[in-house]
Amino acid sequence: MSTPAKFQATSPPLRWDEAGGIRIGSSRVTLDSLLAAYHNGSTPEEIAIQYSVLHLEDIYSAIAYYLNHRQEIDNYLEQRNQKAQQLREELTQRHNLVDLRQRLLTRQSQKESR
Repeated sequence: MSTPAKFQATSPPLRWDEAGGIRIGSSRVTLDSLLAAYHNGSTPEEIAIQYSVLHLEDIYSAIAYYLNHRQEIDNYLEQRNQKAQQLREELTQRHNLVDLRQRLLTRQSQKESR
């Protein structure tokens, strides 16, 4: 009778960054970005091309973790989206970004007419 092969179980290559986001391995690629590509139909191999700093096995591992913990990760992603939307609204109000493009175009045309 042969001895069963030994293997070591590994945890997913996910880490929290200083801003409260989840990054893949030692890269700066966020789980949000990887999953956005995955949800848009990209295969792990295509994601590896898109994010060349990621290892294919890390991509598969992160996706597998997501599929096994979908509710928790979806909650995390929703919280991130809500915070991002709040920040966009605050910045728009604080810096009057509503007509920024028009103000910049006006300023540029005034400089060109001098």
